[in-house]
Amino acid sequence: MHSGLKTAVLMAGLTALFLVVGGALGGTTGMVVALVFALVMNAGAYWYSDKMVLRMYKAEPVDRDSAPELVGTVEELAGRAGLPMPAVYIVRDPSPNAFATGRNPQNAAVAVTSGLMELLEAREVRGVLAHELAHVKNRDILISTIAATVAGAISALANMAQFMLLFGGQPGDDEEGGSPLGIVGVILVMILAPIAASLIQMAISRAREYGADKGGAEISGDPDSLARALEKLAGGVERRPMPNAESHPATAQMMIVNPLRGKDLVQLFTTHPPMEERIRRLRAMA
Repeated sequence: MHSGLKTAVLMAGLTALFLVVGGALGGTTGMVVALVFALVMNAGAYWYSDKMVLRMYKAEPVDRDSAPELVGTVEELAGRAGLPMPAVYIVRDPSPNAFATGRNPQNAAVAVTSGLMELLEAREVRGVLAHELAHVKNRDILISTIAATVAGAISALANMAQFMLLFGGQPGDDEEGGSPLGIVGVILVMILAPIAASLIQMAISRAREYGADKGGAEISGDPDSLARALEKLAGGVERRPMPNAESHPATAQMMIVNPLRGKDLVQLFTTHPPMEERIRRLRAMA
């Protein structure tokens, strides 16, 4: 399935899950309260997440004087993609990785680690930068923020239901006489719904990574270089983990390769697709 269509289907599923959980746990009033709460929380993240993440990783802005080859490559690729020139940053970290942030193409930033610049050849760095610009072009920050809003609303509903149960009430509109699921059903939904929402949110993230790989290969015109870069980055991250990402795991989905440890975790719970499949698809394009 095309990554754009898959994302649309997953977003529809996440929205449907919110409606079902809202009706079961919070009724109409609870749904509205949870959605407003999630919107307020994520609106702040949407407008200020770029500054927060760049500060979190101590990213340093660079220009044509301080990093002429890097900035020149971003400028060339942005022109090929029909995008405004984003701000360019370097993160002084030996772990090789890269990310893009910003609420829209006019306010975008692209960051690479010093470890990535040392590990990759120039063509491979170009492939990585094209991947990050594809995220910008596809407005993936907006998509992930909307997904986080709905998933957050589902978690808020579950927390509201837990609060009501603790104090002797039963979730649901007063006129409905409580939830039609009964106490046991409500408890099951409270536990399972946030997990289901997180799984769908992670699936959306994986779909966007496939989309950025494809888009990056098209922007650069060099899918094989991106495939080689991903191979090297996967090994590089394994040898040199990223402590800052471990401290801020919510930012892991932004990175081109998963910076977190935990190979024993089920693949279902990762924010990135299997590296072997990403590389296979790129080599098929080449």
